[in-house]
Amino acid sequence: MSSTFRYCLALLFATASTYAQSQESSAQSSQQLPAPGYVWMPQLSPEGPTTIVVSLQEQRAYVYRNGVRIGISKVSTGKPGYETPTGVFTILEKHREHYSNRYDNAPMPFMQRLTWDGVALHAGNVPTYPASHGCIRLPYAFSEILFGITARGMTVVVTDAATAPTVVYPGLFAAAGELAATSDVPIPVFLWAPQRSPDGPITIVLSSHDREIMVLRNAVEIGRAHVAVAEGALQGTRVYLLLQGAGPEASVVVPGRPALRWLAVSDGIPGTARPDLRPLVATGQLRIDPGFATRVYEALAPGATLVVTDEPIKAAGATDLTILQGAQTADEVPVRSP
Repeated sequence: MSSTFRYCLALLFATASTYAQSQESSAQSSQQLPAPGYVWMPQLSPEGPTTIVVSLQEQRAYVYRNGVRIGISKVSTGKPGYETPTGVFTILEKHREHYSNRYDNAPMPFMQRLTWDGVALHAGNVPTYPASHGCIRLPYAFSEILFGITARGMTVVVTDAATAPTVVYPGLFAAAGELAATSDVPIPVFLWAPQRSPDGPITIVLSSHDREIMVLRNAVEIGRAHVAVAEGALQGTRVYLLLQGAGPEASVVVPGRPALRWLAVSDGIPGTARPDLRPLVATGQLRIDPGFATRVYEALAPGATLVVTDEPIKAAGATDLTILQGAQTADEVPVRSP
């Protein structure tokens, strides 16, 4: 299976009263930052899953912990001809001291690799415009701070759009009773093999094009199932990050269990809304094997990523946007690594 999956997208962030507080304190406006070029207020959300959202349009990086913005920094991304790819990435490896294999052994302090073909977060010169060869340059001090709180497998989202994230309850999974009531069409047997990658962050990719849902841990496939979805029911690409804490409603997957809280962001297409999948489930337009849904529910932990897309899973290179790259051995890493 290819380690790269492509589609179009964008992603992430949250609400609640703490969110409003963080917007006043740390957001100092995306257009205006203090002299160091960043704001860092981790006390606004001391615990929870962390993600980074990079806006190419704004030339800013936003750091969220459990749905609350705790940091914002200026960045410099790829200049014309070397554009930074948009998509959902995981941090593949980290090196405090690193030198470019492609550009005259240039120093890349606090390097955090996002792709095997040359895109990484690292400290460097940060003018007010895109100036890199594709990497995401950060102010040195902020890059060091960020390096200290991230881990391999953490989600990084790069988007063209300026996003306004929200906490949602997409209601992806349906209970067995609902599935039985909506259609007599059988759902094929599913694959569930968590032993292939026992620990690490989970990513779920649901493709309405392929009518499949795939579960990956550390970019290794551990589950796959057929999805019954009505034509045109899901359009575009949305990304969700699982937060800590329970929702106000009961889960439709496991009776007596709370609903899950997800951080959602639109894909940047004007006029599009973040879909609530619960009506699709209730009307039978979206159906997933209940046994598979329950296994996924039980495996989820804060920090898990859910991608819902109308793009094919299998067609690597179908668009200009990337979702995930898996671990590779030294022999597999391309010569074009940064």
